[in-house]
Amino acid sequence: MKHFLAICMLVSGFGIGSVDAEIPADLTGTLIVLNKNSDNASFIDLASGLIIATLPTGKGPHELVVSDDGRWAVATDYSGGDSLTVFDVKSLEVERTIDLSYYPRPHGIQFLPGQAEVVVTSETKAELAFVNIQNGTTLGSVATSGRGSHMVALAENGELAFTSNLESNNVSVINLVRGRMQAAFRVPGRPEAITVNKSATEIWVGSNDEGVVSVLNSATGKVTAQWSGFNWPYRILLSNDERLAVIPDMNNNDLRFIDAVNKQEIGKIELGDVSPQGITFHPNDQVLFLSLAGKDKVLVIDRQSRKTLGEYETGSAPDGIGYSPLVLK
Repeated sequence: MKHFLAICMLVSGFGIGSVDAEIPADLTGTLIVLNKNSDNASFIDLASGLIIATLPTGKGPHELVVSDDGRWAVATDYSGGDSLTVFDVKSLEVERTIDLSYYPRPHGIQFLPGQAEVVVTSETKAELAFVNIQNGTTLGSVATSGRGSHMVALAENGELAFTSNLESNNVSVINLVRGRMQAAFRVPGRPEAITVNKSATEIWVGSNDEGVVSVLNSATGKVTAQWSGFNWPYRILLSNDERLAVIPDMNNNDLRFIDAVNKQEIGKIELGDVSPQGITFHPNDQVLFLSLAGKDKVLVIDRQSRKTLGEYETGSAPDGIGYSPLVLK
């Protein structure tokens, strides 16, 4: 099946470049992909390349997080859903839908330490809400003090959260232990994509209006590195070893690779007219999965060679994406 997909890409002129190898045979687990237009999630078996289940979400699912053990996945139902959809990955079922109408337009989401609770942005209220996904209760919130809080990044220890605030053109640093914002850093216009390294000393943020990606010192807000030439730097993802940053540009239709240690750009893949969006690493840290909203597919990319290995079919307009180590029947 995977060999067939790779060959089809090679002969069909898909526009993503040459396919020099098949998807590795030992690539196992389950890929979960949110489909914005069809209001559902595709569960893809990596070994076979087949969609083994399609489960419903609320309206307009955008972002996804998966627990470390792969058992739970949570989708934010952003465009009209005002809810979270909690999946029991092992059972391939929707465990519950959590109403977030008090925190409308939920978008960015991260698991808190312990994996029973998530923190999620409410873009409309400019707050971070805390939600227990096991019993479906909302535990409270903290103001971001920024308008249009869209995405959230989290320090590995769970003490600090960072939100990109689209309308106020800044990044908020929120102390989750004290339950308050402790700093706000001005950044170029309309920041969306955001991530931090594990120790939360660096904030990586993409600014849509100016088409730049900046690295900020998280204590001072000083810009320590910056790259230009983007059109819509949709997401920023650091590899597990924190040596590589990958940035899909949705409007330029490319994927840019940054040496995260030396702060130098090291490569780019021209993708064609595919609208790249969500991205995640396999735990082996060598394979990337990139959702292509314009092609209803997920692309598989080798980190070292920056070559396309193959693709998987999805639903309509895939966006948020996550990996579970569970192998499901």
